[in-house]
Parts: sequence; structure tokens; C-alpha cells
Amino acid sequence: MTANALDRTTAGLRRAADPPRSGGRLLPLVIGLVVLLACSVLAGIALGPVNLPLSQVLRILDAEIRGGVIPASEEGPYRIITQLRLPRVLLGAIVGAGLATVGVAVQACVRNALADPYILGISSGASVGATAVTTLGIFAGLGLYALSVAAFLSALVATALVYLAANGRSGLTPLRLVLTGTAMAYGFSAITTLLVFRAPHGEAARSALFWLLGSLAGANWASVPIAGIVVLLGIGYFAVRARRLNALSMGDEAAITLGVHATRFRRELFAVSAALTGVLVAVSGAIGFVGLLLPHVVRMLVGADHRRVLAIAPLAGACFLVWVDLAARTLAAPEELPIGVLTAVLGVPFFVLLMRRRGYVFGGR
Repeated sequence: MTANALDRTTAGLRRAADPPRSGGRLLPLVIGLVVLLACSVLAGIALGPVNLPLSQVLRILDAEIRGGVIPASEEGPYRIITQLRLPRVLLGAIVGAGLATVGVAVQACVRNALADPYILGISSGASVGATAVTTLGIFAGLGLYALSVAAFLSALVATALVYLAANGRSGLTPLRLVLTGTAMAYGFSAITTLLVFRAPHGEAARSALFWLLGSLAGANWASVPIAGIVVLLGIGYFAVRARRLNALSMGDEAAITLGVHATRFRRELFAVSAALTGVLVAVSGAIGFVGLLLPHVVRMLVGADHRRVLAIAPLAGACFLVWVDLAARTLAAPEELPIGVLTAVLGVPFFVLLMRRRGYVFGGR
């Protein structure tokens, strides 16, 4: 290839990796999602097994923010709002935003339309630690934090094992990463199943299964700021590297042509995605389909440019999970459904319809 031809090819790749800005529709969509998220949070606080008037919710929230006085007659609703529903709704929004964001990054990292935050085996590894807490009682001295700590530590161990197994002489290639993560996930799931099978009593097995399907029932004010800070840092990291994600999604050779070290950048993506997934799984369990479905929906709305996708995906994921969690705690009240069951019920038919949509391909329309 001549130098002029190579220059023309490189210029074409740069235009593909850095597509023209189309902020005309992006800004209204962002504003609309922000408004929808605010309304979703208020609805999540007001609605539940015990419905609360919106005016009372706003009055109590205003008093809590401004330091006002709550009448004794509203002590019950005050505790429901500030101690139970508000941290749960906020954590749901944070987890939804994080899962949708990681889903975007992982799909670009491994160039696989079926990739999600759990394909790396991190979720299955975290499940081993969480199940060991509920069935064997390890880390009992940590009290309420035992499950989250054990899940996060086992997620770190799973991350290290997947990385060591997938990192060969040719580096951390997409195929090796997907195959290794999938194989490790089966192994971790087998250990989890054995722990549940050997549980000393049925309630421990039921608690472990409920966590494995995802739940925000354990949300508290201690977990909200930690998860929130980690998710914000993760979103910021991916947003800064949106152009690199555009290049990587076109293949390693194209990325190298555009000056992106594909193997090194994939290692970074793997480390950040694994850490973020570990934190999210530790506070909410394994909530499936959010990181798989939302990136495709967002690409249908704004195209494949990761700068636009990463502006919309966190907001869409936050709104989605807040409403799913609301359904999980109201449809079978006073019992609570695992969130993962509802995300699968919603996600499977939608994803099948999406795949059958004429003209749809991974990364755009």
C-alpha cells in the first residue's frame, strides 16, 4: 500500500472512530431522562406496600434536607422514607447506571453483542463469597457488612484468576477473555450450587438463591455513597476514553492504526469493568439483563458513537432499575420478588424482538 493510500485509509478510520457530533437530539434526550429519573425516584419513594402521598414525601424530604422539624404524627412515614425507601431507590439508580455503563464498555472491549458485565466471570466469583456467608456463616463478625465484603473479596479473586488464565502470549484478546470468563463462570457457579446444596437449613439456601437473583433489600446509607462514588468514577473513566472505545470496537488493527494500543487498553477496560462489577454485585447481587439490554436500546436511539452512548446509558439504566425494583416490591406484596426474575421477564422478549428487527446490527441500526 502506498503512503497516500495508507493516509487515506487512516483518515477514513479516524472519521469512523470520531463521527460527527449530533447534539441536536442528544441534549433534549439527556434533559428528558434527567427529569424522568427525578420523577422515578419520587415514585419509588412514594409507592410500595404502603403508599404515601406525594405531598407528604416532598414535605419530609424538604425537612430532611433543610433540617426542619417533623411532627410526631409523621414519624412512621419519616422512617419509611429516610431509612428504607430513599437509600434503596438511590442505590437502585446507582446500580442501574453502573450496570448499563459497564455493559457498554464490555461489549466494546470484547466486540461481542451478547457481552454484559457478568460475562467476565466476576459476578459468579462474587456469588461464591456471598453464598458462603449465607450458608456457612463466614465473616459473621462483620455483621451486616459480611455479605458485601465477602462478595467483593471473592470478586477480586475471580478477577485475578480470569486475568491470569486469559492473558496469553498474544495478550488479552477478546476471544480468550470471553471464553475464559465463561469457563470460570461455570466453575464458580458449580461451587455456588454445591454450597447451596449443602446448606445446613432451607432458609439459608433460600437467602442465597434470593441474593443470586438480585435484590436491593439490603440497601442502607453505608452502601449508597461507596457505590455512588465508584460508579461516578467508572462513568468518568469510560467517558474520557470514549474515542478509544470507538476505535477498539472497530477491531484491533483499526485501533492500532488510530494510535490505540489495543492490548494495553483492553487490560485497562478489564480492570476497571471488573472492579466496578465487583462493587455492584456486592451491594445488589447478580441482576441480569440490565448491562446486556440497555446498551442496545441506547444505540438504537443515538447511534454507535460511545460519546453519545455513554451520555445516555447511565441515565437509562438508572430509570429502568428504579422501576423494576418498584415492581419487585409491589407486585407480590408483602412478599418481594427477586429483581433478576423481572429483568429477565422484561429483557428476554424485548431482546428477541430487537434481534429480529430488520436492519439492526451490533453497534447501530
